[in-house]
Amino acid sequence: MKNNILIYIAIFLLALSACKKDDYKRDGGPSNAYVDMTTYDYLKSNRNFDSLVKVIDKAGLKDAVNGDITLFATTNYGIADYVKAKKYQKSLQTGNENFDFGIKDLPSQELSDSLKTYLFAGKINRDQITLGGKLYNSLLGAIPNVQYLIKFRRSFDYNQYLNYVDYVTYTKVIGTRDDKEPDLNAIPDDQKDKAVDVQTSGIITRTGIIHVLNGNHRLFFNGQSLGN
Repeated sequence: MKNNILIYIAIFLLALSACKKDDYKRDGGPSNAYVDMTTYDYLKSNRNFDSLVKVIDKAGLKDAVNGDITLFATTNYGIADYVKAKKYQKSLQTGNENFDFGIKDLPSQELSDSLKTYLFAGKINRDQITLGGKLYNSLLGAIPNVQYLIKFRRSFDYNQYLNYVDYVTYTKVIGTRDDKEPDLNAIPDDQKDKAVDVQTSGIITRTGIIHVLNGNHRLFFNGQSLGN
């Protein structure tokens, strides 16, 4: 019964979505959770992740992605904006706007370290996630003053049809958890947590779990200017 409800939620939310950046199954879980492929092969088979596969290849993380891990996957849109921001920064440094720049020009080690923050040991699926959430270290290991929070965000936006929808949320926690602080307005901007909802959760591959991040999420929470 529970699985049927999740399927209906996914179908309903997909019908509501018209934005290209959300051109993918919506949360509530995928309609068919299991795919008979490795995580890397699944990403490579899906056009939404063409750019992510290129980043994984450049970072040399294919084997890590195919391990017993949970991956929070960024779509092409978020990676395109990241590359555009990096190109704009380089144009400011060189004074030249007319040059070729792409994933191939990004430093491999930087990509490897940063991409590991989307990878978590073991399988973290919806049945392990709670409203209270849990803090994790990513595959990058312990980072001073940073952990990653995986939790549900309960939404009542569709209460004409459903009691609620629980969105899986991936949060970069800087220092203490913002949701545990008494006054959010007192938190300095550079200390505020960075959170993004998952638009499709719980894709089960032969090797791990994939949660697909909202299409508006820019890779590595990059906030640099895109220029003109």
